[in-house]
Amino acid sequence: MRARSFLFVVALVVAALAVPSAASAQGQIHPGVMTFTDGAQCTANFIFRDGSSTYIGQAAHCAGTGGATETDGCDSGSLPIGTPVEVTGATQPGTLAYSSWRTMQANGERDEDTCAYNDFALVRLAAADAGRVDPTVPGFGGPTGLAPAPTSLGADVYSYGNSSLRLGVTQLSPKYGKVVQSTGGGWSRDVYTATPGIPGDSGSGFLDSSGRAIGTLSTVALAPFPASNGVADLSHELAYAQANGFAGVQLVPGNQPFTPDLVGAILSN
Repeated sequence: MRARSFLFVVALVVAALAVPSAASAQGQIHPGVMTFTDGAQCTANFIFRDGSSTYIGQAAHCAGTGGATETDGCDSGSLPIGTPVEVTGATQPGTLAYSSWRTMQANGERDEDTCAYNDFALVRLAAADAGRVDPTVPGFGGPTGLAPAPTSLGADVYSYGNSSLRLGVTQLSPKYGKVVQSTGGGWSRDVYTATPGIPGDSGSGFLDSSGRAIGTLSTVALAPFPASNGVADLSHELAYAQANGFAGVQLVPGNQPFTPDLVGAILSN
């Protein structure tokens, strides 16, 4: 996870709480699986498809080549399109097919909000792995569709992070939280969740109270809300991708209905 002012690292000493996960019954490739790009660990957000390919989403900064404080996608270094990406559950590496950072730099993008908050990438899965995909968010179900992130103070949000810092305790992966402010001209929301996103959760997806996909985890903030998370607006990010070579890419809804039940989500993992 990249940080606005510093890398917020939380060491979780929870090995004694580890219990077997029920999530193994889900399709092997799904929202919330880990991705590894040149060794950098992130969490996938949602499944996307066009007419011929299946993709899993991650944060563009997962392929970044600079330091944790390099957060401007218009001038931060990034690995090239075509870079192999290991996707947990896949039999073959995926391929970095789209990066908002690479695209904005190629476009000469100068809008400050777009540069700061457009943090989205698509990893094309190997054709042999398409049948291993389940688009359902573990625990909560959904997504039920795509929507702009809520702007109202206190709006409910739900997420699933899977950082290895949780030492395999998947019961700590489902998260429920609240929007605390909208930033970046609609490009981002600051949110608090019951357990904040931590390094390794980067890119994980956020849902609204109706189970619609609304955002992707991008940052940890120091101010004005310490330990809050910056959640980039997925509708903005996907629209940018669609306008730049991926016109046919669409979010794939989950196979199970959305249930806004944090306790149920925890018990099912």
